[in-house]
Amino acid sequence: MSSGGQYLAFSDVAIVDAVRTPWVDLGGALGHISPIDLGIKVGREVLARAAIQPDQVDGVLAGSMAQASFDAYLLPRHIGLYSGVAQSVPALGVQRICATGLELLRQAAQHVSEGGQMALCVAAESMSRNPIAAYTHRDGFPLGGAVQFKDFLWEALYDPAPAMDMIATADNLAKRYGLSREAVDGYALLSHQRALQSQFGGQWAGEIVPVNSQRFELEGYQPRGIELPRGVETVTQDSHPRATTLAALSRLRAIHADGVQTAGNSCAVVDGAAAALVGSASQSQRPVLAHLLASAVIGVAPEFMCIGPTPAIQLLLQRSGLALSDIGRLEINEAQAAQMLAVTQTLELDNERLNCLGGSLGLGHPLAATGLRLVMTLARQLREKNLRYGIAAACVGGGQGMALLIENPAFIAR
Repeated sequence: MSSGGQYLAFSDVAIVDAVRTPWVDLGGALGHISPIDLGIKVGREVLARAAIQPDQVDGVLAGSMAQASFDAYLLPRHIGLYSGVAQSVPALGVQRICATGLELLRQAAQHVSEGGQMALCVAAESMSRNPIAAYTHRDGFPLGGAVQFKDFLWEALYDPAPAMDMIATADNLAKRYGLSREAVDGYALLSHQRALQSQFGGQWAGEIVPVNSQRFELEGYQPRGIELPRGVETVTQDSHPRATTLAALSRLRAIHADGVQTAGNSCAVVDGAAAALVGSASQSQRPVLAHLLASAVIGVAPEFMCIGPTPAIQLLLQRSGLALSDIGRLEINEAQAAQMLAVTQTLELDNERLNCLGGSLGLGHPLAATGLRLVMTLARQLREKNLRYGIAAACVGGGQGMALLIENPAFIAR
């Protein structure tokens, strides 16, 4: 069993409701929109859909990995204000890389457990607006010296501690656990197929809110808004799901010469935002989406970063007194296909309960926002299938894993 790590249990904490935008591929219809405006969009939508008055919210938590606009420092505050939350309500920025969405829920649960009324959690990511950056040049450029600009989106995937990028950490797992390229591509194919089938079947309709061009007014302050590209009236569905074959995946070149990871079996780069409301289960005036029971977060070796979900889930189960067999569904972020095979192998977990609607390989991974997507997707599956417990988990760059345990409030024992 896992040792160390942090475990927190919660009582009377509920995810009231949650929504997200469509996930749209890099440079697509959401590519020029500030993550703040995407965050305002989902913040307003979740309040409206849950019929929650903004004055019922006494905390705003927001996360975004990239400094994707010049006002990025103000992202949590502006999302809260333009979502309609009272000016007196404080806002806090949260960051745990790919588990940021899970961390938002963890901190919101603590807020409610300690007497808070309701927290608005928002995660927004514009991968398309990651800057081309130059560091250490505040004093200017020396005559004849190198002028160095780098792609922040690409460079941020590199961890200088083990001197490798995130993809190499998945390749390390493939070597450690004897994962073949064919097996890795096979898992990727399953994810792509499930995501496409779920889209055709309307499985995402319950969580996606369409994005239109619109203006956000705030009395006494400058308006903000979303302006879609010319010719695009509305964005209604995820753009990445597509048909593929094992043969097509096998033809793609490995990113590292001695590795198994390719563009086809790694998570897609997308833009998007998600929001959730977290409050007291007993005081809710409407049926809630899920009960939030516990969280676990733990560190792992940076060079094997992708294995993080395994010890996080083990810690969560150990401390909560549950077995993996008690868990009806799991949503684990698909950073890389080799990562998923390593996690399922070490947990002795089959695919029948895992990422049943597809995951980030087929849908995409807008870093901060993915954790909220995992949980809302998980909660809706538990309700649809009358299953009691679910776990959402993610690996975290730098070497961490995080997991949340939720319960279906509508579960009926049979």
